[in-house]
Amino acid sequence: MASSNLFTSILLASQVLLFSNLLAIQTVPVSAAYLFREYIGAEGNNVTFSDVPINANVDFHFILSFAIDYINSSSPSPSNGDFHVYWDTENLCPSKVAHIKAQHSNVKVAMSLGGDTLNNSSVNFTAVSINSWVQNAIYSITNIVKEYNLDGIDIDYEHFNVDPDTFAECIGRLLFYLKQNKIITFTSIAPFANPDVQAHYLALWSKYGHLIDIVNFQFYAYPKNTSMPQFLQYFETQSSNYRNGKIMVSFGTDGSGGLSPEKGFFKACDILKSQGKLQGIFIWSADDSKKANFHYEKKSQNFLVYRKRNLSHVIPV
Repeated sequence: MASSNLFTSILLASQVLLFSNLLAIQTVPVSAAYLFREYIGAEGNNVTFSDVPINANVDFHFILSFAIDYINSSSPSPSNGDFHVYWDTENLCPSKVAHIKAQHSNVKVAMSLGGDTLNNSSVNFTAVSINSWVQNAIYSITNIVKEYNLDGIDIDYEHFNVDPDTFAECIGRLLFYLKQNKIITFTSIAPFANPDVQAHYLALWSKYGHLIDIVNFQFYAYPKNTSMPQFLQYFETQSSNYRNGKIMVSFGTDGSGGLSPEKGFFKACDILKSQGKLQGIFIWSADDSKKANFHYEKKSQNFLVYRKRNLSHVIPV
C-alpha cells in the first residue's frame, strides 16, 4: 500500500510538472521575430496601411495616431477621458484595418493616446478625478477598440495638467482593466528625455510597469547632433530608468533629432544586437516617410531580419 501511494504521488507530481511546463510554454510569445513599429495617420498625408512595406519575417505593429480625450472644435478642450479618433479616418478606417490584418498575419494594429498637439494647441493630460477619468476612458476606448478591431494601445501624452501620481493612477487603472478583460493584448508607452515627461512616466512605470509590454522611447527627441556613443549612452540610461522593460530604439523621418540612419543609427543597432539588447525599431512616422517611398521602413525591417539570421553581408534595401 505504501509503494502504491508513493507511485501515485510521483505520478501526480509528474502531471503537475508537465502542466506547469505547458503553462510556461503558453505564456512565452509565439513569435521570436524582432519587432518593427510605425506610427501612422497623424498628419493627414493620405497614407494607407498598404502603402507601407511589410516584411513577413518581423512582428509588425501599426500605431494609429491619435485618439485624444478632447472635444473636437476650433478651440479644443479636454473631455475627461472621453476619447475621440483624430487620425486619418478616411484612409485608416475599420475596413482597412481588417484588410491589412487579413493580408498579413504578422501585422497587429494599436492606437496611440494623446500626442503632442491638436489644432496647434498642446494636448494636456487633464482629469477631473481619477475615478471619473478612468470610467470615461474605459468606456470610450473599449468602443474604439471594438469598432476598429485593435490589438493594443500606446500612451503618448507629452503635456500634463496633473501631478505624476494622478497620471500614473489614471493610466495604470485603465491598462489594468483593458488587459484584465482581454480588450487589448499589449500596451506601450512613449516617453522622452524631458524632466516633466519622465517624472510622469516613471511614476507610471514604478507602480504599473508590469502592465506595460513595450517602451517606445522617443530617441529622436534628443538633439540633432547626437553621436553614436551618445546614443548608446542614452539607451543605457533609459534601460536603467525603465528597468526590465522592452526598450525600442527609434528615429524620425520628419527631420527631427536623435541619431539618424545617415549618421550611424544602424551601426549603433549592430552594437546593441551584439550585446543582446536590441528589441526592435520604431519610426515616426509613415506620414513623413511617404515622400521617400518608405526607404527606411524597408531598410529597418531588412536589418532586423538579416541580423536575426546572423548574416553579415550587406543589408538589401
